[in-house]
Amino acid sequence: MRKEEFFDRIKGKVIVSCQAVPGEPLYVEEKSIMYLMARAAKQAGTPAIRTSSIRDVIAIKEETGLPVIGLVKVKYEGFESYITPTMKEVDDLVAAGSDVIAFDCTNMKRGDGKTISEYISEVRAKYPDAILMADISTYEEGVNAWKLGMDMVGTTMSGYTSYSPKLPGPDYELVKKLAATIDVPVIGEGRVHSPEQAVEMLNAGAFAVVVGGAITRPLEIATRFIQAVENR
Repeated sequence: MRKEEFFDRIKGKVIVSCQAVPGEPLYVEEKSIMYLMARAAKQAGTPAIRTSSIRDVIAIKEETGLPVIGLVKVKYEGFESYITPTMKEVDDLVAAGSDVIAFDCTNMKRGDGKTISEYISEVRAKYPDAILMADISTYEEGVNAWKLGMDMVGTTMSGYTSYSPKLPGPDYELVKKLAATIDVPVIGEGRVHSPEQAVEMLNAGAFAVVVGGAITRPLEIATRFIQAVENR
């Protein structure tokens, strides 16, 4: 899919994140079931799906026919970053037909000794025509990713690095600052728990919004209800 076509599809819309990793209730070792979540998201009207793992990229594309933002979550010794951290995962996502490749563009420690700028440059050089999405946690990281040629910048990691603000909800200020500075789409992502917060992300300047846990993680959803009642 061409970049312009993808951007036209997602502008002002909600992208649903359908992910389950080992240890989560909806992760099944034998077979992906995330295509069922993606089926529901498509029926609701989402223009694209964000998902992790090669098998889920393949299963969701086959089920929905929607473009997929793909990533691979993996922990390597010596790495703090875990979202598509090496070229191996990028290669696998390209081979699986992922329409967009998302990877960690924070300044967290990399076990291979490369800086994030070196890694981004290598990925762009190897896949000059790929649509690349930067998952960042701070304004400086977002600007750096933009300058290095990333096509989209998502606030995915805000609050999930040791040096970014720990907020109960979305990082609207980060979205506002990035949208006012860079000329590629800023994707609002992270702790969007309600439809109202998704709207506010767009009002803050997000090009599109990614919503995951509030839609596709039943343990997280149930826990919020139960804790609210118990704290009553």
